[in-house]
Amino acid sequence: MSNEELIIEASKLVNPKTIDYAEVGSVACVLVTDKNTLYKGVCIDTISGMGFCAEHTAISQMITQGEYRIKMIVAVKKNENGDVSVLAPCGRCREFMYQTNNENLNTDVVMGINKTVKLKELLPYYDWQQELG
Repeated sequence: MSNEELIIEASKLVNPKTIDYAEVGSVACVLVTDKNTLYKGVCIDTISGMGFCAEHTAISQMITQGEYRIKMIVAVKKNENGDVSVLAPCGRCREFMYQTNNENLNTDVVMGINKTVKLKELLPYYDWQQELG
C-alpha cells in the first residue's frame, strides 16, 4: 500500500464530534501489519486526560487479533475546510508502538505522500541507559 493510499484510507475515518466533554474522531489512524492486515482507529480526547490517540485504537485492535508487528502507520486530521494533514505520532504513541513489540522500531511512519521515516528515527534513544554507579 502506498503512502497516498494509506492517507486516503485514514482520512475517510475522520469525523469529529463533540459529546459533552469529549471530542471524538478528529484524528484517524490506519496501520498495516507485516501480514498486510489493515487496522483502523480514531482518537477520543477528554478533558480529564482519560482519552487516547487514534494510534492506540488501531494498535489495540491489531493486538486483539493476535498480530504485533506494524509494517506501516499513518495518522491524519482534517481542518475546517476538509484539507488533510498527516500527523507525526506523539511521544506516547511512539513509545507505545515500541513497547508492544520492539521489532516495531523498523515500522515505516508515514509523514507525507512522499516522506516516510522509521520509528527508530523518531525514538532515537529507545535503548539508552546510563549506569549511575
